[in-house]
Amino acid sequence: MGEFKQDPFITETLSIQGESLSGSKLFKINCVGCHGISAQGFVGPDLHEATQEMSDKKIINQVIRGLTPPMPSFEIEPQSMADLLEYMHSLN
Repeated sequence: MGEFKQDPFITETLSIQGESLSGSKLFKINCVGCHGISAQGFVGPDLHEATQEMSDKKIINQVIRGLTPPMPSFEIEPQSMADLLEYMHSLN
C-alpha cells in the first residue's frame, strides 16, 4: 500500500470533495456494463460494500489502473474520480 501514498493523482483526488450525483452519472456511463445498473454486480463485483472492504486509495488505484481483469484502466480527472468515490460511499 505504500506505493499509493505518494501518488499525486490519488493525493489530489482525496483532497477534493466529490458529488454523489455526478458520480452516479459517471457510473451509469462507464461502469454499469460490468457492475450492473444498481452496482449489484454482473461481470464485475457488487460494489455496495466496496468502500467498507477497501481503502479509498485502493479503490482509486483499481479504477485508474484496472488491476483485476477484466477491469480496464480509466483515464479520469481527479474531480470525476472524487465524484465516483463519493457515489460509491453512498452505496453503503
